[in-house]
Amino acid sequence: MTKKYKILSKFVKDMSSETKDIETYLFVKERISKYKLGIDISSRVLKNKIIEVSTTLKFQDKEDVDKKSYFEIVFITIVRIEEGVKEKNDLEKIILCDVQNEIYNDLEKSILNLLQNSGYPVIKLEKKIDFENLYKQRAN
Repeated sequence: MTKKYKILSKFVKDMSSETKDIETYLFVKERISKYKLGIDISSRVLKNKIIEVSTTLKFQDKEDVDKKSYFEIVFITIVRIEEGVKEKNDLEKIILCDVQNEIYNDLEKSILNLLQNSGYPVIKLEKKIDFENLYKQRAN
C-alpha cells in the first residue's frame, strides 16, 4: 500500500516540566512508576491539502496526591495529503494512525529526554502506543 501523505516537517513546539520544589521532586522520584502517559491528537488545515497535526503527550500522576510533577510535550507534524484522499475516514486514519506511527520514535525520544533532563533518568515507557488499536476503539 502506498502512503497517501508526506511529512513535510516535524518539531517540538512546546515542552514543559513542572516540579514545585525539592520535596516534590524527592516524593515524585519515589512514585514516578505510578505516572501514566496520556495522548491527545488534533489537527487543522493550513492550505492546499497541508495539515498541521498536533500530538500532545502528558506524563502525570492521575491519583489525588499533593506533591506532583507534570510533564508535557506538544509535537507538531506538517503533512501534505495526496489529492486522491477524499473520504473523511481515510483522512482521520492518516492523522490518527499513519502519521503517529511514523513519528512515534521522535515522540518517545522527546518525552524520555524531557524526563531525563528533569532528573528522572531511569524512566522507560512500558510499551509502544498502539495507534491502530486506539483508532479502532475511537471508531466504535
